[in-house]
Amino acid sequence: MMCQRLDKVFFRIIVANTPLISIDLIVKNDHGRVLLGKRVNKPAQGYWFVPGRRIFKGESFQSAFISVCNEELGIAIDIRNSRFLGVYEHFYENNFSGEDFSTHYIVHGYEININSKFLSQPLIQYECFQWMSVSDLLSSDAVHQYTKNYFITR
Repeated sequence: MMCQRLDKVFFRIIVANTPLISIDLIVKNDHGRVLLGKRVNKPAQGYWFVPGRRIFKGESFQSAFISVCNEELGIAIDIRNSRFLGVYEHFYENNFSGEDFSTHYIVHGYEININSKFLSQPLIQYECFQWMSVSDLLSSDAVHQYTKNYFITR
């Protein structure tokens, strides 16, 4: 089965009425610092957030994980080279379209450790990227609470 990307009109209906399933990547370098991107799109626009995206219909977790790594990090990583952290819920009062409805994600969190010299972060969803220590990200008002939750729930 082929993966389906929906047109924006239909996708608005989906987001307004159902939760989305997604993968978030908690990417750590050799120094234990975490990769965060500054979001340009709603929801979470303007906040530092971990890389991730929704899973498309017809896309297996394995395939989605590889695609997220390619799209968000510019490298291919197999899901077997990650550590599953658990399932999280993200509730946002807004959505990508700017219309008046919320967004609900069911997020599968995965931790990966990488050598940062192999990354080439495409700026599709992000203004820029930076590496932050866990203590710095936990104390920053610019880091979204849902990103912080990956570190305070363990």
